[in-house]
Amino acid sequence: MNFTTYDAFNRITPLEMSRVTNFLYTNLEQYGDAKSAIQKSIAYAAKERTGLGGYVFIIEDKVEIIGAVVINKTGMDEYIPENILVYIAIHKEHRGKGLGKKLMHYAIDNCKGDIALHVEKNNPAKFLYQQLGFTNPYLEMRLKRQ
Repeated sequence: MNFTTYDAFNRITPLEMSRVTNFLYTNLEQYGDAKSAIQKSIAYAAKERTGLGGYVFIIEDKVEIIGAVVINKTGMDEYIPENILVYIAIHKEHRGKGLGKKLMHYAIDNCKGDIALHVEKNNPAKFLYQQLGFTNPYLEMRLKRQ
């Protein structure tokens, strides 16, 4: 298995961006977003959109993506973590083998600064995040404008 990091220095190609977008869209299942939203987060991480960038980490078995993480930099520190984990998914045929934990360790080790994430309370990945030291100090509230 090979880990690959894409960021402002190791640029992601349009073909690879499409490949990662499709992987996440398929494997996020009910916890995912539209392909356009996923692609925007990857483009932001790769500095293809205006912003601070971030990271795209993938784990592959030969040529097949079996896991991917997208982390965007927030540009903040102390009051809001410097990074937000936007998406993480493991291929459904590879779940339960510890790959999510390996991928999260890789992402944590290769990000500078603190990391925040949002997880639905019924998402089984919540337990992995807690094992890795993530805590839930706040209740998130959002105002969605029409």
